[in-house]
Amino acid sequence: MRQLEAADPGRLLRMSSLPESPADPASQHSLPSFWNAVRASLAGRRQDYTKLPLPRAILLLAVPMALELMMESTFGLVDIFFVSKLGPAAVAAVGLTGAVVLLLFAIALGLSIGATATVARRIGEGDEEGARRAAVQAIFAGTVFSIPFGIFGWFWAADILTWMGGTPDVVAGSGFAAILLGGSPTIFLLFLNNAIFRGAGDAAIAMRSLWLANLCNIVLDPCLIFGLGPFPELGLEGAAVATTIGRGLGVAFQFWALMSGGRRIVLRQQLLHFDWAIMRPLLRISRRAMAQFFIATASWLGVMRIVALLGDDALAGYTIAVRLIHFAILPSWGMSNAVSTLVGQNLGAKRPDRAEESVWLVGRYNLAFLAVTAVVFGLSAEFLVSLFSDDTAVVSAGAEALRVASLAYVFSAYTSAFSQAFNGAGDSYTPMKINFFVLWLLQLPLAYFLSHTLGLGLTGAMAAIVVSMAVWALVGFLVFRRGAWKLAKA
Repeated sequence: MRQLEAADPGRLLRMSSLPESPADPASQHSLPSFWNAVRASLAGRRQDYTKLPLPRAILLLAVPMALELMMESTFGLVDIFFVSKLGPAAVAAVGLTGAVVLLLFAIALGLSIGATATVARRIGEGDEEGARRAAVQAIFAGTVFSIPFGIFGWFWAADILTWMGGTPDVVAGSGFAAILLGGSPTIFLLFLNNAIFRGAGDAAIAMRSLWLANLCNIVLDPCLIFGLGPFPELGLEGAAVATTIGRGLGVAFQFWALMSGGRRIVLRQQLLHFDWAIMRPLLRISRRAMAQFFIATASWLGVMRIVALLGDDALAGYTIAVRLIHFAILPSWGMSNAVSTLVGQNLGAKRPDRAEESVWLVGRYNLAFLAVTAVVFGLSAEFLVSLFSDDTAVVSAGAEALRVASLAYVFSAYTSAFSQAFNGAGDSYTPMKINFFVLWLLQLPLAYFLSHTLGLGLTGAMAAIVVSMAVWALVGFLVFRRGAWKLAKA
């Protein structure tokens, strides 16, 4: 079956039109085309992902997940697009702040992994009440974690940018960092609530919350940066205000959806209390996932610090390149996130072979997509970077970073699939260990050696990322084949 699916990508389209399980009244109407299947995924109808044909299950989950991630990435792209009009130093300030925000993402994503794994497992077991209780405890944990980060970021933003290697011109934009980091609760809750929806299979709701948040950001960004109409001209700080307001609206929508009923996860008053029996296993998975993402994020921060030593132009070009790559590969991340839900729910339903099959299938789809993406980036790097900056030095640096770094994401076709499979099973310890050895002990020393010791500059730092991604894919493959993740508890 695997060989047939890999050899025939069109099978995804054909199987997406197969009827649903007989228990679903909508099953009597087969979907006539790929686009009908896409519309069904956006509608967010309730599905049993332990019984649907895998290609169809992947499609129904991956489309809204990819669009959700696209909206999250759009925050960064929109900010960069408008902030680039203020000069390279402003772009560099956004880049350094974004690197620090990723530390928050590491904690938020760690909690999200625990939430997704636990909720998905309960849904697969048919225990929807248990899924609701787990969701409440996850929200409690996210709220408690976010407050100290917000306070620290608000008061020590300038020191953070200085430590990151920002020049005086860059540190002058610390108001942007203070506002964005001060709004940490919106970052945590936006991620965490969406993880709950994804674990339950309600990916369409997660997508809609990011649509709302981004629409607000897109409208407010130019208004608050440049002082359009009745709005004050806040410059760089206006971008942070717009982003924080947008995320806040997204969180408000999420809570409305969680309380309005009609879905698997509904927050009822009797559930709103601390429950250590549920919190403890949730935190067990989450703390390892936090370490996993913290290691990855700290490594990325280390590369950013190494690049910052090459000057503002190199840092600005690198920032633009990374934002472009992250935006372009979102369909791949959407498919990988689908793995987490499929693995969790199918292990809960005692179908480990189906869980494994979903990972291999997503890996093959990812590889085809990312190979094409790398070719496109290689042929149009200067043009894409020039859309965000007209500074010749910035465009040159960004184009070089884009060409080299995009090769790394070909290997991520399987690294992301394997990582999400481990996480979805509740085995967040395995990707944490791989991240430590590959990213800290290999990537960071190699990036500094190639870029500074050998004098290869930005190209050397990007080459280190390619090598580390390739090693992660190989190690992940060997560990995944052993199958110990199927026995993990969530």
